[in-house]
Amino acid sequence: RFRWVFASGDSRDAEILALRHQILVLQRQIGRPQFTDADRTILAVLASAMERARQRTAFLIVRPETVLRWHRRLVARHWTQPPTATPGRPAIDPELRRLVIRLARENPTWGYRRIHGELLRLGYSVAASTVWKILRAAGINPTSDRTGPSWSEFIRSQAKGVIATDFACVDTALLRRCHILFVIEVASRRVHLAGITTNSSGPWTTQAARNLLMRFPDTHRFRFLVRDGAGQFTASFDTVLAGSGITSIRTPPRAPQANAYAERWVRTLRHELLDRTNHLERTPAPSTARRVRRPLQQSPTAQGGTAARTQRPRRRHGDQPRPADSATHHLRRTHQRVPHRRLNQPPPAKPHLTDSSFDALTAPRPNAPT
Repeated sequence: RFRWVFASGDSRDAEILALRHQILVLQRQIGRPQFTDADRTILAVLASAMERARQRTAFLIVRPETVLRWHRRLVARHWTQPPTATPGRPAIDPELRRLVIRLARENPTWGYRRIHGELLRLGYSVAASTVWKILRAAGINPTSDRTGPSWSEFIRSQAKGVIATDFACVDTALLRRCHILFVIEVASRRVHLAGITTNSSGPWTTQAARNLLMRFPDTHRFRFLVRDGAGQFTASFDTVLAGSGITSIRTPPRAPQANAYAERWVRTLRHELLDRTNHLERTPAPSTARRVRRPLQQSPTAQGGTAARTQRPRRRHGDQPRPADSATHHLRRTHQRVPHRRLNQPPPAKPHLTDSSFDALTAPRPNAPT
C-alpha cells in the first residue's frame, strides 16, 4: 500500500491510510466505543451505498452485521405508523355499582341472576356478567349458595335456647378438692351456680339439677343442655332435665372444644379469681353469677353483663391522706419507716400460780352442786 501511494502520488490515498491507521490506534486503547443515534444513522446510510464485500474492510470499530441491523431498524421506524387509540368497554357507572351491592346485602337470598332481573325492571341496561363481576369485586359470592348460614351464624341464632354445664375443680389451702357445678347460658354468658361439693356423685348431681330448675321460670326458653360424658351425669340427671323440656346433648369423648363455652368460663374463673385467692367465699352468688370476662356487646348488668366496678377517685398531689379503715388500721405502711405496733409490744406475762391461788381455784363454790 505504501509503495502504491508513493508511486501514484495521490494525496487522497495517503489521507485515507492515515485515517485508518489512527482508527487502529484508537481501537487498541478503547474497548467498546459509544454511538449516538446520529452516528448509527450515518453509518447505516453509508453501508447501504457500499458493496457488501467491502463493508468488512471499511468498518473497523463496528461489525458489518451491527450496521445492517441499524439500517433495518431505521427502515422499520420510518414506515411504522403511530398507534391509534382503540377505546375499550366503558367503565361501570359508580351509581349502578352501589345499587348492585346494596341489593345483594339487603337481600341475601338473591343471586346475581335475580339482581340482574331487578335491574332490568328498574330500567338499567346491564348484562348479567357485569352484575357477577361487580359482586365478585366487592367480595360477595354472586351465586345463590351464599344464603346458607355458616356454623358460627347457625350457633349464634340457636344460642338463646342452649345452655352448657361442667364441673370446675378447686383445691383449697388444705389440699381439699371441691367440685363446682355450674351452668352457663350461651347467649348471654350468664352463669348459674348449681352447687359445690367435695364428693360429686350421680344422686348429688341429679338433686343439684332439680334445685337449679326450681330457680328457672316456668316459661324458660332453654331447649338443649351441652354436657360431657362424666360419670356424674347419669340417666336420672337427663330425666330431670327432660321433665322441664330440656334435651341433654352429650359431647364426644376427648373433644373439649365441643363444650367450648363451659371450658372457657373455667379458664376465666381460674385466671381472674382462683389464681389470686384460695377462698371460695368470694365466688358469685348462685342466682346472680355472671361471667367475669367482658360480656357480649358490652351489655350492662341487666342485659347479661358483668357488674360495674366501683372505681376509687385518684389521689392528686396535695390531697389529704385517706383515714385508715377499722379493718386495715393494723397494717404496716412500708413507705413510712414506722415499725409495727404489735412488734414492739412485749409478750404478756404468764400468771404465777402460788399455793394460795391454787387453793382459791380448787375451793368449792357455795352454790355449786356437789
